[in-house]
Amino acid sequence: QVQLVESGGGLVQAGGSLRLSCAASGRSLRFYGVAWFRQAPGKEREFVAAITWGDSTDYVDSVKGRFTISRDDAKNTIYLQMNRLKPEDTAVYYCAAPGSPYGTFFYHAREYDHWGQGTQVTVSS
Repeated sequence: QVQLVESGGGLVQAGGSLRLSCAASGRSLRFYGVAWFRQAPGKEREFVAAITWGDSTDYVDSVKGRFTISRDDAKNTIYLQMNRLKPEDTAVYYCAAPGSPYGTFFYHAREYDHWGQGTQVTVSS
């Protein structure tokens, strides 16, 4: 069983930056794809970014060019660097991992078995 703990959220002005971290324990994520999702009040949980076990990455169109997902396998941690933040980026951000290793990109929340508790990101205008 893997446990995921997000950190790094906070309040930032539009145009600012934050770096989210997702620390894993209980299992190495080295051969697992991991994703970041977000959920704003009254909205469904939305795919944001993913990184495969082979280090390929993909992003939702609204964050391409602004967000970067990366991993540090030595620290068993996944990061989401968020630059040029916008008020519409305000949400609770979650990291997620599937139950099985390898695989390709998964874009739907139902395809992930393990979730962190989330970290709030608020972008003021």
